[in-house]
Amino acid sequence: MIDHDVMDHSVMGPGTHSAGLSGVLPPVLALLVYLHLARRARRRNPVVGWSRWRMAGFATGLALVAVALLPPVASFAHADFRGHMVQHMLIGMYAPLALVLGAPVTLLLRTLPSAGARRLSAVVHSRPGRLPTHPATALLLSTGGLVVLYFTPLYNAVTTLPAGHWLLHAHFLLSGCLFAHVIAGPDPAPARPGVRARLVYLGCAIAVHAVVAQLMYGGFWVDVHAPVSEVRGGAEIMYYGGDIAELLLAAALVSTWRPERRSRPVTGRAVRA
Repeated sequence: MIDHDVMDHSVMGPGTHSAGLSGVLPPVLALLVYLHLARRARRRNPVVGWSRWRMAGFATGLALVAVALLPPVASFAHADFRGHMVQHMLIGMYAPLALVLGAPVTLLLRTLPSAGARRLSAVVHSRPGRLPTHPATALLLSTGGLVVLYFTPLYNAVTTLPAGHWLLHAHFLLSGCLFAHVIAGPDPAPARPGVRARLVYLGCAIAVHAVVAQLMYGGFWVDVHAPVSEVRGGAEIMYYGGDIAELLLAAALVSTWRPERRSRPVTGRAVRA
């Protein structure tokens, strides 16, 4: 059901901008830690070093998170459902891909002491570590969560809580990073299947995004208390913005494709040569 009244934004107040500024501190701290670890990796192995492209990717992801949490995007998101969807795209789809391409787990493995690196590697390869990195789990958490969020009273309930927006941001970011990591991440993922299987999972995500956006635009079963124009605008942002993000993710996936070369049978002429 779409509510024709204005969305309830009673959680907004004089402290909104200061809350947004405080929300940017984690990305800034994460960038400082990443740069410190990259410098350590270069000192440990000057020959291998650490890719500047990885650093640029991680920094870009954090910058996108900061843009989403600062005005004018943050103010727009609190006042308009279309702004919420812009935040969703930035935090849940665009930033995760850039962050994942920064290979933070690989950077940790290269800079931690030997004992710490072994423990981290053991966690990654353990059974509990394999479960969240399976494509089906990542798809369910990232894309399947949209159905629960927008077609049940969950969105309206969460956004009326002072901490509700931050919970949504955390879910979007973590589930988005998980899906991007499983599909095209350079970090180790023991449960990751082959490229063809990952393309299938990515295709499923694209289909679900499209269906959710179209149902939202048509007002079918959607439960968002916002004016019709805002809901339709948000659906358009999800539809077209999601397509671009998923194309970028597909490009990152295809770039990792290394077709296996079939060995040619050894002929008698080759043996004589």
